[in-house]
Amino acid sequence: CFVCRKRMSSSRKHSMKSCMLSVAKDLLEAEANVKAQERAKYLAEKVPPLQLPHSKDDLAELCKKLHEQINVSEEERYCMEFKVNMVLNEVRDLNIKIVDLRGKFKRPKLKKVRMSADAMLKALLGSKHTVNMDLRANLKQVKKEVKEEDKQLRDVGDWRKNIEDKSDRKKMFDS
Repeated sequence: CFVCRKRMSSSRKHSMKSCMLSVAKDLLEAEANVKAQERAKYLAEKVPPLQLPHSKDDLAELCKKLHEQINVSEEERYCMEFKVNMVLNEVRDLNIKIVDLRGKFKRPKLKKVRMSADAMLKALLGSKHTVNMDLRANLKQVKKEVKEEDKQLRDVGDWRKNIEDKSDRKKMFDS
């Protein structure tokens, strides 16, 4: 639309913002008044005005009624708290499931533990299984053959002794 493309001046923005804030303030005040009226109506319904009797028997009877009402209200409060806690636990569990499904959960830092393979297997399988992880025991023995060429290369010795042999080669390349 044409209005959206056009930029507003700062004074126009400021005046619109102040109008929006005043409307929001009026709405919040109206909501607070409605809540106060509902609260007053509920209290008038649940808690009638107290009339104190003059005789001792009537006063004892009033105390018994008040104790009964307190017990009933405490039971209701307890039930409400229990329901609220159940709902909060369910919400917490659902939030955890959502985070798990997204895959954006933090992995806890694990401590490095030095453990041999035998100890690890014992921890995993329990004390009934005593498995030895001696890997070298199952290896095949191989005899190493030494070739004569390798032996000669190792036994070359000092390079100064073989200089005469190398000088003959040099003469071959020079000619």
